[in-house]
Amino acid sequence: MAYATTPPAVLLARLREQLTYVTTLVDARKTLAEHKRLIVVGSWLSLLAATVHIDVKQQAAASTRLRIAASLAKHAGHNEIRAWCYETEAWRVLTDGDYRRAVELSQAAQQLAPAGSSAAIQATAQEGRAWARIGARDETYAAIDRVDKLVDPLPRPDRPEHHYRYDPDKAVSYLATTLAWVGDPAAEVHAREVISRLEPRGEVTKWPRRLASANLDLALTLTATDRLDEACEAALQALSSGRVVPSNHWRAAEVVAAVERRRLPEARELREAYEEMRRP
Repeated sequence: MAYATTPPAVLLARLREQLTYVTTLVDARKTLAEHKRLIVVGSWLSLLAATVHIDVKQQAAASTRLRIAASLAKHAGHNEIRAWCYETEAWRVLTDGDYRRAVELSQAAQQLAPAGSSAAIQATAQEGRAWARIGARDETYAAIDRVDKLVDPLPRPDRPEHHYRYDPDKAVSYLATTLAWVGDPAAEVHAREVISRLEPRGEVTKWPRRLASANLDLALTLTATDRLDEACEAALQALSSGRVVPSNHWRAAEVVAAVERRRLPEARELREAYEEMRRP
């Protein structure tokens, strides 16, 4: 639950501490049930650590953590975590531009995930985003339809900030991103819906990364529809938020490049904000 609001470096330190604690308990006396529970906990923590490593572009560390998480999950017979490992790896390769591999990994995650689980929904949404980057519109919209059907019966969870619990609001955020990447102007409506849900209700501090992503989606869509002044404003909101993690810098770069190609006066300010965001 801390993932949504905690800076990656801070969260990684906490995760390392907890994983060290798990390691010390492996050799302690315990029942078989306690041993299995410990393996599952270690798998979840390794998976989350891999996700944070991806956020800060530490690819080798992310791959190692994912292998550990998958191995522990297989040992414990925990297919949900195994599915999350495939889905997380799909996101990692997507950020590196290997969109076809991201599709394959997302589909593998769906095959492993328990029916109707959060992992199954997230993997389907991830597949849609990968198809969108490829430009395969039919496959993109088919994935969107499947996500809609999976999400429709879901109640809002008690703790929607839990990173591995899919909530209906997340579906709107992913829809905005997917439509923006496939070049559908309808992305604007969904991106604005995310922003309007968070800002008036005072939930900016609860979902800062979700808000930053929505502003990037909005900016990308507005550049495609030649509403460049509004696009620059939305992009600046995202860049100045301090919540665009390194794994998402490429998304911001796309907006900056689109504005610079039009040689707008605002391009210089946007470029400066982008470079400032990239500084450690």
